[in-house]
Amino acid sequence: MSGGHEAENPRREGIPLGRIAGVPIVLAYSWFVIAAFTVFVYGPTLATRQPQLGASAYLIAFAYSVLLLISVLVHELAHALSARAFGWPSQKIVLNLWGGHTQFEAFTASPGRSVVVALAGPAANFVLAGGAWLVVTGVHLTGAADILVNIFMWANFLIAVFNVLPGLPLDGGRIVESAVWKTTGSQEKGTIAAGWTGRVIVIGIVVFAVGLPLAQGDQPDLPFTMITLLVAVFLWQGATASIRNAGFRSRLPEVVAGRLAHPAIGVPNYATVAEAVRAGAESGVAVVLCSPDGKPQGVVDPSAIGRVPEPARGTTPVTAVGYALAPGAYVPDTAAGQELIQYLAQLAGTEYAVVDGAGRVVGLLNQRDVVAVISGRPVRPAR
Repeated sequence: MSGGHEAENPRREGIPLGRIAGVPIVLAYSWFVIAAFTVFVYGPTLATRQPQLGASAYLIAFAYSVLLLISVLVHELAHALSARAFGWPSQKIVLNLWGGHTQFEAFTASPGRSVVVALAGPAANFVLAGGAWLVVTGVHLTGAADILVNIFMWANFLIAVFNVLPGLPLDGGRIVESAVWKTTGSQEKGTIAAGWTGRVIVIGIVVFAVGLPLAQGDQPDLPFTMITLLVAVFLWQGATASIRNAGFRSRLPEVVAGRLAHPAIGVPNYATVAEAVRAGAESGVAVVLCSPDGKPQGVVDPSAIGRVPEPARGTTPVTAVGYALAPGAYVPDTAAGQELIQYLAQLAGTEYAVVDGAGRVVGLLNQRDVVAVISGRPVRPAR
């Protein structure tokens, strides 16, 4: 499951299937890939094992992919409805190549509630598996019905067991995340720990499902090996993304405009080059050009000042040695975190004036310094 906002255009990512309990359901186009894979891989296997089925083996294989889709839908609905009980709004459920995910609007989580919402999905699959088991043991089924009910039972059981493994991006990873979160008080540390356990689980799956049979000299089953490796890649990418995103969130408090900005001073855009020099344009202080109403509009280029002869500096307008800032490219020195990053992402250019509470220019913020902080790289000193 995941949170956040996305552009509201579900047809771009799949087929809208309507709403269940008020939650929009979208069938991603990528689901048809796994449906086709199931038909072309499982269909021949089923036809070989039960030749009396004939061509209907492929229909049963397709029905198997539909039953998996229903199982995943129930899994994601359990996430969404349990989250709703805590006041966490669900944006939509997307059913895709890798199963599905629930997207949430912004909400404030806690360790305990995070675990409840995460484990609601596997719990729903255990319930479905239990219901199918009652049918298998209590009703005499034959033919396609017997095959599909057994498949449904085992598929839900395996989905549930697989998802409770204690590593992100699996639901069980929230147990590790919440335990570390509760102990340290940091959700980011919990996410990083759960991401690393997720990586360990991936290595274990590959070793157990592929490495051990090869080491024992057994001939690997190609479809099973392909599925295992595809799942391993997906899980590794999910664990890596969790670690990276947690690192990003942990560095957000360091993204403060006033803290990252280089010293700057504002001068009117009608000043002269000589006034810009006196303000510090040649001594490492950035000089920002401001309109008559005090709004930052441009920046003095120190290298351009050197091309203006000394006698002419007192009469040359400062705009002759400056370059423009993007419209609206100024922020309060207290601007910080995700809000600051989102605002800067909407602006053209790579430099932004920083102003104090009185509207005076106090700094010049460079995009590369913001990127350096959120990516964990050292901030380069100003030239």
